[in-house]
Amino acid sequence: MSKYKTSGYKGTYDYGKSEEREGRSCVRYKCGLLNTIQDVLRQRPGWVEVKDEGEWDFNWCDVGWLRENFDHSYMEEHVRINHFRNHYELTRKNLMVKNLKRYRKNLERDVGRIEASKCEFFPCTFALPSEYHLFVEEFKRSPGSTWIMKPVAKSQGKGIFLFRKLKDIMDWKKDGTRSEEQKDAAQVESYVAQRYVENPYLINGRKFDLRVYVLVTSYVPLKAWLYRDGFGRFSSTRFSLSSIDDKYMHLTNVAVQKTAPDYDPEKGCKWQLQQLRRYLTAKHGREMIETLFKEMDNIFVRSLQSVQKVIINDKHCFELYGYDILLDQNLKPWLIEVNASPSHTPSSQEDYEMKCSLLEDTLNVVDMEGRLTGKEKRVGGYDLMWNDGPVYREDVNLETFGSACFSANTHLGCVNDREKQLRRLLKPFPGQKRM
Repeated sequence: MSKYKTSGYKGTYDYGKSEEREGRSCVRYKCGLLNTIQDVLRQRPGWVEVKDEGEWDFNWCDVGWLRENFDHSYMEEHVRINHFRNHYELTRKNLMVKNLKRYRKNLERDVGRIEASKCEFFPCTFALPSEYHLFVEEFKRSPGSTWIMKPVAKSQGKGIFLFRKLKDIMDWKKDGTRSEEQKDAAQVESYVAQRYVENPYLINGRKFDLRVYVLVTSYVPLKAWLYRDGFGRFSSTRFSLSSIDDKYMHLTNVAVQKTAPDYDPEKGCKWQLQQLRRYLTAKHGREMIETLFKEMDNIFVRSLQSVQKVIINDKHCFELYGYDILLDQNLKPWLIEVNASPSHTPSSQEDYEMKCSLLEDTLNVVDMEGRLTGKEKRVGGYDLMWNDGPVYREDVNLETFGSACFSANTHLGCVNDREKQLRRLLKPFPGQKRM
């Protein structure tokens, strides 16, 4: 069980006793993870956990289970699972860049350079060892600049290091401290070498990145929802380029930061996105920050479009992505990576409550209970961002503004009055009175 109090989280309603339900009498779920998602599933009215080989309607699995079982599973019409078969096209660092480069090239060919320039949101990146020679050419064009090396399939900051000299990665390739077996593994293990963003935006002298949640319920047509809440993850050490070996300074991953000697779990190293947006707006003005958030919307949509043709679309699948975005001093957002299994392990009580709400609203959008019409633009903390085309806010008055003033239906870092909205939106579960 979670060590965090569930008192602040009782689901959207306080349900009484469930009577006979319309449609599915209950939702049988399987869950391969032992963190916040387990608490959320257990507290959902009418949902029952199945163990081992029991038949299920809904499966929140890890990617390992998916790899071993997906191709051998027959799924009935109503069944849902929380990953697309080849989700890694967007979530492996090398494949994400490969797909984005191809998408940008196709845009330039088909639409023109101006449209392609809207994809200039990821740092210059090379896959190693396959693009080593291309990387060396680029490296030599900008002597003295800092690069970052990342294993393509690891997470939580594992195996990452910064370097400025080619000999540093020669040392990495022939590191004498490795056993023969490790050396062989290291030779075949793929890395990406990426130009390091040397001018990150700092708050109190510290670097941070943003974790943003995007839910995709279909790739063909593309249907994507943006969650209002998220957080900034801060490093615990003041930023400087004079020390490139200090992981507490350069890596914002919570898994790295919580090993810092002065880490305080309740104070943590996170700011809620609302707090961050308020801070930036107070400092730079509303217009500038609205532009920044529009540029982030552009990153979410175009990165999904870049894999739309390669992801195997399946009506049984949905995916909750964790995007990592870094801001530089010019308030330009950079896409660092996308996670297929964003951590739902909380780092504080506040973090636990936010993740419970995120996961509960994910289940509300997936809608196993059939309580939505399918025409909703908002469900709890989620706003429909793309539905086979951009989605606009409903409060646009055409007579006053003219068609040029359509604004996107995204509210990242804005007020999340999800409970009030859900009470208006959702019919109570069958046999239950509306609160």
